[in-house]
Amino acid sequence: MNPEGHIPVLLRTATALLLGGGRASFLDATFGGGGHTRALLEAAQGTSVDALDRDPQAAARAQEVSKNFGGRFRFFDTDFRFLDAVPPLEKRYDGILFDLGVSSFQLDEGDRGFSFRADAPADMRLDPRVGMSAAEFLETASHDELVQAVRDFGEEHKWKKVVAAIENARGTGKLARTLSLAELIAGANGPHYGKSRIHPATRVFQGLRIAVNAELSAVEEALPKAFKRLQQGGVLAVITFHSLEDRIVKRFFNRMAGRPESLRDSTPQQERVAYAELVSRKPLTADETEILENPRSRSAKLRALRKLKEAA
Repeated sequence: MNPEGHIPVLLRTATALLLGGGRASFLDATFGGGGHTRALLEAAQGTSVDALDRDPQAAARAQEVSKNFGGRFRFFDTDFRFLDAVPPLEKRYDGILFDLGVSSFQLDEGDRGFSFRADAPADMRLDPRVGMSAAEFLETASHDELVQAVRDFGEEHKWKKVVAAIENARGTGKLARTLSLAELIAGANGPHYGKSRIHPATRVFQGLRIAVNAELSAVEEALPKAFKRLQQGGVLAVITFHSLEDRIVKRFFNRMAGRPESLRDSTPQQERVAYAELVSRKPLTADETEILENPRSRSAKLRALRKLKEAA
């Protein structure tokens, strides 16, 4: 746990994987609370970390790391989809890490609108300086965009009722705040939702967050850029928390390793090229001890590959 109380997921597993073989130069593409960055910097005097985060509040946390580690640490206030622009452009890293989960700082700060545990504006932006809030999205999105957010990104089974409820609530003010939005979604699910272990708004809030922040397209865009910035022999590690992200990572890793991307991939083996090798065929997950210490780690999956050569 870092000084601010944030518990990084799969900390020991990820850092051991990245540090193996004497690797020393790292890019933390999702700084968050700085837990993974601190662990890499504390592991040896020769390590250095460049860290990125588009959340403006992460910059203040990065200042504390900078005080402790000086020139071995650099922070960039930017979205990881722009990691190819981190200077110097010719720099290559021994290891690159993505932790794609929303940090506990964002979840626990009620005014960010990620949770309905407290009443707050329905914002949900990872970077509130750009784009539209969830409330604005709900008021203006097309029917197809709402379906994508609720059904595809949120994986909500009763998506038709939820989408209809959202469209009917436009202009009433019910979409503006987290509690009224959560109540609207619960009402659309009907009186039997109480039998579920999770609140019916949980999946929809996830879908809205993904849509508002364009999270999946950001991952698709960033992974090839990250691979390009790896040294030969370098490791790219990605921690995901739901199936949509994990599917993107798995397919990219398989493609780089010269393996079928999915069951529908019928490309002949002789036409495949292995630019990397998988560190493990199955994702690494938290053990029971970590899950007890940090329940958020239960759904985390860590996939990693080792670069063999530059991709065409």
